[in-house]
Amino acid sequence: MSSLNLDDFTDLIERPDGGVRRDAEERRERQVLPPGALGRLDELGEWLSAAQSAVPVRPVERPRAVLFAGDHGIAELGVSARPAGGAADLVRSVLSGTSPVALLARRLDVPVRVVDMALDCDPGELPAEVAGHRVRRGSGRIDIEDALTAEEAEQAVRAGMAVADEEADSGTDLVVLGDISVGGTTPAATLIAALCGTDASVVTGRGGEAIDDLAWMRKCAAVRDSLRRARPVLGDQLELLAAVGGADLAAMTGFLLQCAVRRTPVILDGVVASAAALVAQRIAFRSPDWWLAGHDSGEPAQAKALDRMALEPLLNHGVKVGEGAGALLALPLVQAAAALSAELPERAEDKETEPQETAVTDAEQPE
Repeated sequence: MSSLNLDDFTDLIERPDGGVRRDAEERRERQVLPPGALGRLDELGEWLSAAQSAVPVRPVERPRAVLFAGDHGIAELGVSARPAGGAADLVRSVLSGTSPVALLARRLDVPVRVVDMALDCDPGELPAEVAGHRVRRGSGRIDIEDALTAEEAEQAVRAGMAVADEEADSGTDLVVLGDISVGGTTPAATLIAALCGTDASVVTGRGGEAIDDLAWMRKCAAVRDSLRRARPVLGDQLELLAAVGGADLAAMTGFLLQCAVRRTPVILDGVVASAAALVAQRIAFRSPDWWLAGHDSGEPAQAKALDRMALEPLLNHGVKVGEGAGALLALPLVQAAAALSAELPERAEDKETEPQETAVTDAEQPE
């Protein structure tokens, strides 16, 4: 029996400070621009104030992109445009600084951390700080077998929790969460369909590198068959992640839960991060209050998950590349909201003035 009790997160996770949010809203009403003039930036600034328990809001100065990496056995069915077992090449591109997320992160001065959970390569081929949390080499083919054993699922969730603690302890004040995977959108779609009670065809998209119609049909069938294996274990989220998730998805679930415990705000990237978030919401219903949806990737399963969590994407630019790139593009918007919330001056008539002190001379002293 697992020694990890996910139900504990329900008590450990509190909502961002509602009183602080009200104070931030009142402060915004006193500023020179009328409320609503900045649109959603007002809401973002108030949300960040509540997450930080600070009015005025502090600037986001130490963000980090955290990317969980893994290969998925379901890719063997040709459900991805990328070759099965090819996620390690994507990781090398990030580490070498040539991938889209690496280029964006360098431009935005955001460090990127890659965490190998289940890449299909020799761990010795990767830096020790990348491969240090690996659970296994590739996750199982979820249409016919479990992605992970129960022990591996627990190990992956604990690894994600440990990474969240490491980030919080190092002073990271906001996380951009993404994945680097081949085949990862298939288990993500399966998890979302299972938790939302929808059919495979409703959640099956075409992935970051678009697949053709035949590949989409194979993917839809894979999600359908995986759903049959998911439904009997819907009552136990750890079993669900073991059955039809994967090491990267399990780690991201643990990471999101522990970030909420540690009061670390997170910007979610695409469908894989959204699937992990939906599992985490099922575990602890207050946890989505600590997350933002960075962008709309165009994946139908992501839209389903975000709607279930009442999260509205910040951007809709059609970015499908994955690897945290879309969410990273939303970071400057959050930083701008923080700056405007903290630095816009108040209207002169609303500024508090100190009471005038009247000097009393010796001649005026009462006898």
